[in-house]
Amino acid sequence: MRPSPAEIVRTLVTGRLPALAHLARSAGPHQVRHATDPDGRVLLLVPTPGDLATALTPPPGDTDVATVLDVRDLPPTTSAPALGRAWLSGWAERLDGDEARQAAMDFAATQPAGDLLDVGNRFQLHRFEVAEARWEHAGATRRIDPQAYARAEPDPLHAVEAELLADLTDHHAEQVAGYLRRRLKLSGTESPQVLRIDRYGLLVAYGRPGATRQTRVRFARPAADVADLSRLLHPMLCSQQPAAPTVSTTIP
Repeated sequence: MRPSPAEIVRTLVTGRLPALAHLARSAGPHQVRHATDPDGRVLLLVPTPGDLATALTPPPGDTDVATVLDVRDLPPTTSAPALGRAWLSGWAERLDGDEARQAAMDFAATQPAGDLLDVGNRFQLHRFEVAEARWEHAGATRRIDPQAYARAEPDPLHAVEAELLADLTDHHAEQVAGYLRRRLKLSGTESPQVLRIDRYGLLVAYGRPGATRQTRVRFARPAADVADLSRLLHPMLCSQQPAAPTVSTTIP
């Protein structure tokens, strides 16, 4: 198993990565602070007054503004491949009263911010339901069904992936390399490297300079959280335990 395109898009747009908003009737994109609620709707935390608040003000007779959220993945290391870019489209509407209070709690669940306490004064919250989702990766763009996007769960490891990789490198490099050599049937001179971690497994690079390949090493089951990941990695880090991960198809 590996993350589905819908899961990747949902992971990218949770609010932990920088984002741009492209708005109707507005020149150029705007940097935005954003999050998603449990249904995958996009929340925008907007300072007032300001250019972004003005651009999100609908014309007379309308209640919303056509909006596109643009989020690029930031790989955890320089050698790791990116997950791509997510594009979400919809019609952003300002929230007030109980809706704004609930949205502030939803925002804080993923992206805590003190400015959420000032919604209604110095800040506004805007929300849009995703009408169109796209995933751009490896030179191709794929449309994602909005319902599949809404049902997908963001990866619980993505926010701490860099720290997890650093921990494997700094504290478990020998055990991980030995395990991967055995699983991939590599020679003792080859040094496999874990490039990325997600809830389903590891992306591993192996081979010699100039002939590097990539493969996925799957976990026995998806990791529920970081604590669960420790249990899934235990067989890899303790050689006397039976091996839990399995190797999937090689990626050229």
